Amino acid sequence: EVWTGHMVKAMRVSADRLGWYNKIRSFDQYAENDVIHLVHIGVDPTVLINNTTYPLAIETLADADKAISLDKYQTKPTSITDDELHAISYDKMASVIERHRDAIDAVKYKRAIHSIAPAEDGGKTPVLLTSGDASTDGTRKTITREDIIAMKSKFDAMKVPVDGRVLVLCNEHVNDLLESDQKFADQYYNYTTGKISNLYGFEVYEFQDCPYYTATTKKKVEYGASVSGKQQASVAFYAPRMMRANGTTKAYMSEARNNPTTQANLVNFRTYSICMPMKNECIGAIVSAVVSGS
Repeated sequence: EVWTGHMVKAMRVSADRLGWYNKIRSFDQYAENDVIHLVHIGVDPTVLINNTTYPLAIETLADADKAISLDKYQTKPTSITDDELHAISYDKMASVIERHRDAIDAVKYKRAIHSIAPAEDGGKTPVLLTSGDASTDGTRKTITREDIIAMKSKFDAMKVPVDGRVLVLCNEHVNDLLESDQKFADQYYNYTTGKISNLYGFEVYEFQDCPYYTATTKKKVEYGASVSGKQQASVAFYAPRMMRANGTTKAYMSEARNNPTTQANLVNFRTYSICMPMKNECIGAIVSAVVSGS
C-alpha cells in the first residue's frame, strides 16, 4: 500500500511546466466523481437608457447546469522483472513512474490546446490566415506582426478585456518571427514556462503540439486524425473564459510475487483531466496560409 500510494503521489505532484496552461483557472476542487458542473449563463440583462415608462417590464435570465465529464487517460502496463530490480544500480520503479507521468502529461497538454482552439472561423471564434512571404520550403506563408495585430483587432471587436489575453505560438511561427523580425529575436527567450515577450496585449508562449487546420476551409483537424497536407496554427484565447480540472488518479500494480511464471511487476496508471473553453467565444487561431501552386 505504501508503494502504491507513493506512485500515486508521484503522478499527482507533476508540475505544470507550461505557462499558458497555468494561466487557465483550475476547477480541481469541483471535480466530484470526475465530472464538472458549470452554470451555463443565459443572455445579459437589458439596459434601459433615460427610461420614463413604469412599471418596468420583468424579464427572466435562464441559466442551466452544464455537466462536463473529464477525459480518461490510461497508460498500458509496464513489466518490470525482479531480475531487473536486483541487477540494476538505479531506481527502475521511480524511472518507470516518471515516464508514465510524462507520457500522460504530453498527451494531456496536446489535447488541451486542441480543445481550446476554435473548430472553425466564426464571429466569436476568428480563424485568420498568415500573410507573410513564402516559407523556406515554399509551401506556406509565414506569420508576421501584422497577423498578430489582426488577431488583436478581432479580440478588440469582441470586447475581450486586455488583461488575460494569451497567444500560444506554434514552433513554425516562432521560427518565422525569429528569421524575419529582429526586434522579436532580440526579445525572445524560452525558460521552462515557454514564455516569450508580450506582443500587442497578448501574453505569448511557445508550444510544439499546437493543432492543425485545413487552410482552405479554416476548419480544425480532429484530434488524432492525420495532419498530412494540413497547416499548424497558433492559438489565442482569453484565459478567464477557459477552464481546466484534474480528477482522480489511480495506480494499478501487480507485484512479482503474484506472477510466479513471469516474476514480473506490472504497473500502469489511470487519471482524469480536461481543459476547454467554458463558452464557445474569446478564442482564435492563426493558420499558415498555403502558397498558391505549392
